[in-house]
Amino acid sequence: MTNLISKAIANISSVLNQFQVKRFVAVVLVGFLVLTTNVANESGNKALTNKINQALDQNDSQRPKTTGEWNKEARETEGAPGERLKRIAGQSGEAIKDFGSLYPDTAERSANAEQGKPTWAGK
Repeated sequence: MTNLISKAIANISSVLNQFQVKRFVAVVLVGFLVLTTNVANESGNKALTNKINQALDQNDSQRPKTTGEWNKEARETEGAPGERLKRIAGQSGEAIKDFGSLYPDTAERSANAEQGKPTWAGK
């Protein structure tokens, strides 16, 4: 009986040791993947951030660009819905103009799609 119990404990101990080794290997592999993936994405994120910042700097429109600017403008026109609608209409027109100048091909295809023309149709 004692022999049977000691064999059972040895088998359980062996299985637990195998799980610990497997866990250790898994943790090491996941850590390696996470560390190497973050290094590659960091340079890509910086390049993308710089590109976006350059695009924002080139845009000289008078429209609000940040949430704080939008909230400030909303507070300024809080009691005057007519003035607020006038500003929104002006800013919407300016946004469409900016969109059209930055992405002429996309704007043209979007306009064609609205008119029912296929996007692959020639000019």
